[in-house]
Amino acid sequence: MKKTLKYLAWACIVAALAVPTALADEDKAVNDDTAVARSLDIFNTLYKELNTFYVDTIDAQKSIENAINAMLDDIDPYTEYIPAKETDEFMTLSTGEYGGIGSYLTERTIDGKKGVYISGPYEGSPAARAGLRSGDRIIMIDGDSTAGWPSDQVSKRLKGQANTHVTVTVVRPYDEDSIKTFSFNRETISVNPVPYYGVTRDNIGYIDLTTFNEKSAQQVRDALIELKKDPRVKNIVLDLRSNGGGIVEGAIQIVGCFVPKGTQVLQMRGRDKSSERTYKTTVDPVDTDIPLAILIDGGSASASEITAGALQDLDRAVIIGQRSFGKGLVQSTRSLPYDGMLKVTIAKYYIPSGRLIQEVDYGNRNADGSYKKTTTDSTARVFYTARGREVREGGGIMPDLTVEARELKRIVYNIMRDRWDFDFATKYVAEHGHEVPKPADFQVTDSIFNEFKAFINADKFEYDKVCEQQLATLRKTATAEGYMNDSTSAVLDKLEQMLKHDLDHDLDLHRRDIAYLLGQEIMDRLYYQRGQVEHSIKDDEFLDKAKEMFDKPGEYARLLNLKAKPAKKSKKSTKKKK
Repeated sequence: MKKTLKYLAWACIVAALAVPTALADEDKAVNDDTAVARSLDIFNTLYKELNTFYVDTIDAQKSIENAINAMLDDIDPYTEYIPAKETDEFMTLSTGEYGGIGSYLTERTIDGKKGVYISGPYEGSPAARAGLRSGDRIIMIDGDSTAGWPSDQVSKRLKGQANTHVTVTVVRPYDEDSIKTFSFNRETISVNPVPYYGVTRDNIGYIDLTTFNEKSAQQVRDALIELKKDPRVKNIVLDLRSNGGGIVEGAIQIVGCFVPKGTQVLQMRGRDKSSERTYKTTVDPVDTDIPLAILIDGGSASASEITAGALQDLDRAVIIGQRSFGKGLVQSTRSLPYDGMLKVTIAKYYIPSGRLIQEVDYGNRNADGSYKKTTTDSTARVFYTARGREVREGGGIMPDLTVEARELKRIVYNIMRDRWDFDFATKYVAEHGHEVPKPADFQVTDSIFNEFKAFINADKFEYDKVCEQQLATLRKTATAEGYMNDSTSAVLDKLEQMLKHDLDHDLDLHRRDIAYLLGQEIMDRLYYQRGQVEHSIKDDEFLDKAKEMFDKPGEYARLLNLKAKPAKKSKKSTKKKK
């Protein structure tokens, strides 16, 4: 079978990387530097031969990038090559700033026509102030048609240096004058890591942190200071759900808002002693005593886990929610020729108790090729917090109070996948926008929900037909094994009718989850991400759990073992979980 170019390139790199082992077996005296040099020489020569004699023309840049990426993919998912064309986007994630119009984009195909749509302008951004809205389909930029353009090409044209002019023409659905043109200047866009903070549940100061960029620590500190000025605030909740992390220094500084200056937060350990580094808080705290809870889930990773894990180990916060992602690895960037970058894993990090929370051991694989876990529940070592509470290594941060994960129902997934909620919100706000109350007062009423049900075209709604597929498989299996007869067929026919989808029934059955989607999209149209968060926390099981804990006399102190004297130094043990 003819190999594709990608696999030829991968074969080259594998051959090159395999040589050091072979050389080492043949000649134990060969040192690593020599083996590497020989391997690179073999790869260089092999590629030249391939480029010279292969039957078809080879795209040199593409094949080498494929080889690089295949090599890095075999190490861990976080070590990656960033070519020059992607460095701007990478720096945007790190700094939280870029030049552009300030909006999310989405690429969709509707009735066979592909297009790029505005899916959410940032509050106060040039796009929002100019009048662009979620649901607008971009058809021209600076007079050039965007027909056939993918979203990354549209994004590249919309980005640019601050104070440069851009003209955007869109088609706006549910508007009589549907073709609209907006002319405005690009600006330096700052991605706000704290879209909302405020008072909820009567006495909880709530802070939503979505990422760890260069502005995160200051934004959290400012929010905390403002909340403490409100006499209603007796407790603080920091929400790190679905926060995938970012800059490590941001986590250290945020922990520093709640613990004394000079407190050790984590250690990094690399290949040798010289790479070890200890991080301590460097600023005066805002408040070391106010009751604190951290919300986490399976999407809380990296810097989020440093923040939650450190505050748990220091017995400074109760962790509420679900087991976190389990990323205990640290990356750094290295410059490469021709303006590229290498993001490379340089160390593992250990939080104050001394534990490593890394879930996956990327250096070891199972027989089926999957990566092994660093520990299992039965082999995880036990460590101790500052006041002697047991915590375990590996597998992320385990919450002190658990909130069960809610299963995503298939019909809800289907609605999200095909953007029925997005399109309905666009229509609803176009027709009723002036009637929509503020986020704290808004709710999806029976009238709104029934309007959504009428909006969905049952003939176009696509189910994941899992039941039908499994039933068809059962019919084939029964036939193949000789069990299919008139009686069996009748039973299966009856079962097929029982499992037939009833859209109206299914929508009513899952109203709560669907109403949440509709509320989020409607709030985004009028109040942006701030409104989405403020509306969503009204009905939030995680915050309900925090409220219950804060209000139960002595519960906060009991969970953190605050009556115990702090140990001079956190202890660790090799005791196994029974």
